[in-house]
Amino acid sequence: MELRRAHRDVLVTAVFFTVGAVVYGLDMDLVVGGRGDHTPLATRLLILVVACVGQLFRRSAPVAALLVVTVATSGDLYFGLSMPVVMVAIDVLFSAALHGPRRLHAVLVGAVAVATVGVAAAVAVVGDWRLSFYAGLQVFSLLVVPVWWATNVRQHRESAEQIALISELDRRASVNAERNRMARDLHDVVAGHLSAIAIQSEAVLAMREGDPETVRTVLKSVRENSVRSLEEMRMMIDVLRADDPVDEPVAVRLADVGRLVESAAAGGLDVELRGANVAELPVAVDVAAYRIVQEALTNALKHAPGSRTSVTVERQVRRLVVVVRNTVGRAAGGSEGSGTGLVSMAERARVVGGTFAAGRDGDGWVVRAELPL
Repeated sequence: MELRRAHRDVLVTAVFFTVGAVVYGLDMDLVVGGRGDHTPLATRLLILVVACVGQLFRRSAPVAALLVVTVATSGDLYFGLSMPVVMVAIDVLFSAALHGPRRLHAVLVGAVAVATVGVAAAVAVVGDWRLSFYAGLQVFSLLVVPVWWATNVRQHRESAEQIALISELDRRASVNAERNRMARDLHDVVAGHLSAIAIQSEAVLAMREGDPETVRTVLKSVRENSVRSLEEMRMMIDVLRADDPVDEPVAVRLADVGRLVESAAAGGLDVELRGANVAELPVAVDVAAYRIVQEALTNALKHAPGSRTSVTVERQVRRLVVVVRNTVGRAAGGSEGSGTGLVSMAERARVVGGTFAAGRDGDGWVVRAELPL
């Protein structure tokens, strides 16, 4: 990139010098001054070469470029200010105001304003005051216009950079939110099924002389949980790979809550399902309710194995109420949890605009979610 910019600067400088040499050759160069007719062409070209040397560094070293061009312009003004040097000076002034440091830009704005007012005042004092207007207008066109133009471009560029920065911050926030959602989904998909698998396997291993039919039922539930977990993981990966990702895989539905109850029963819970009509629910509410029931039953398996548990789904006019209640005895041998499940359930309810509550109720533990329809 820097190499291309250097090549472009060399090309621009070569064009300026070539055009200037042609202007000198056609005697169309004089702008201000009276010695131009007696100035040798070689002197004019030498001054133009000095100005073009400064022009080469107008991006990489704007302060040095300004100094060199100022010296060349002063020498040219002594012989009579010419158009080629003026063109180079305007280009360097514009580039320095646009690409230079913020402090240099402020100095240029002040210097140009002072120079414009000073020239107009000097002409008014020395000569006819009416000529000061034309002198000020000429200085304005040569100095103020390029700095003014560069200032506008610089402001637009800084605004674009600020917008880009804000967009990048928004993108990072979206990425973090998506990572949190993925973590929640992975917890719901993996932890629920695998926790059931682990608890059911442990129950089978603890049986010394188990009923073959019971063992078969538990192993069937283990297999179903394993297959279900793999399917949901595969669907999540497909969603993340999609060009237009959706919010949630649509494979899980509250209508399949019976599978969750059967899996929990195979793990040792005494589960009772009290269901309602769950057909044609909004997709987000459908998935959220399923995940909340899944996580609540998983927590009951982990923290209150063997407890009596009830799952109640009540469809009201404007909301769906899901309640999971399980007994918690003093001798319960459940493991301590990290609280991730409760956070996940609360987030599920919040995303769809519902409410969530969980806590002890007498000798039991109650999970209640109200999701708007």
